[in-house]
Parts: sequence; C-alpha cells; structure tokens
Amino acid sequence: MRPKYRSYKCLVNQELSNCSFSIVPLRYEDRLDILKWRNEQIYHLRQNKPLTVENQEKYFVTVVDALYDQVQPNQILFSYLDNGKCIGYGGLVHINWVDKNAEISFIMDTELEKDNFQKHWNIYLGLIEKVAFQELKLHKIFVYAFNLRPHLYATLEVAGYIEDARLKEHCLFDNKFIDVIIYSKFSK
Repeated sequence: MRPKYRSYKCLVNQELSNCSFSIVPLRYEDRLDILKWRNEQIYHLRQNKPLTVENQEKYFVTVVDALYDQVQPNQILFSYLDNGKCIGYGGLVHINWVDKNAEISFIMDTELEKDNFQKHWNIYLGLIEKVAFQELKLHKIFVYAFNLRPHLYATLEVAGYIEDARLKEHCLFDNKFIDVIIYSKFSK
C-alpha cells in the first residue's frame, strides 16, 4: 500500500495550509481526478491531446516518482486539498535552480472554476509562494498563460503579480494566433 503522500527531499515542510486548504506532495490517489480536469481544460494547457489512463499511470510511475528523491528536481508537484479532499493540483515547474526561478502550474476541479476561480487561485498562490520563496529561496516565480482567460490576469494582479512579458501571436489556437502573457512575482 502506498503512503498517503511521499516527501520531497528538497523541502523541509511537506505540507502547507491555510484554514481548511492545504498543499501536499502530489498523491497517487489523485491521478484520475487530475486526468479528468486536464482533459476538460485542455484548451488552456500545453497539452495537445487528451490524456488516457495509461498515459497518466506511466507519468506517475516514470516521472512523478523520480521527483521525490532529487535534490534539485525540475518540478515539484502538489495535490491541492480542501479538508483532505483533492480539488486541484499544481506546483513549480521548469525550475531553474541556477537563475532561481520557476513557473507556477495550477488547475482546479472544473466545477469550481465558474464561482470560485479567484478564491482558489488566491489561496493556492499564497501556499505555493511559501514553497518558492521561503523553502526554495527562489528569486522569481511566474505564470505563463495563453491569452484565453482574462479573469486569470485580474486575479494575479490582486495577488501582487505584474505583467512581465507579452509574446505576441505566440501560439496557434483555433486557427488563430494568440498572445502568451507572463505574470511574475519577485521575492521580497
């Protein structure tokens, strides 16, 4: 039987919380919910086709399992929980240990997006910033987003992120070129 969650060698604090919400190292038991949400939200992800159960199993066994024992993994992934129930996942990805920066990744249960988008993004950002700035001592974290969800940018700005870059017509979406917008936050 697998433990509830594994521990990352690179982190002192494995679990961070804000009231009933917490992030813990990515749990194997959440893999099928994550697959469902990723497939439902594929339009705004860098994922070019729906995931299968086989894809997801292989990813957890070959990629995720290897991250826990690395001193400087290229990504650190978390299950985002409400009273122990997974309602999202994300982490720090494309970690650049030399330049001390990383991209923030986060998706939540699709059913929560309509009425609770800003709430969950704000809670999640507060938690992942503790990992990035306090635990890992990163200098900069950023969100790389296709210009498809304007409500995301307002949420990031409220949380103290600034528009750092705009890559004009950077990606092809529905036969139309769209911008990629990068929002960043720096350690204090």
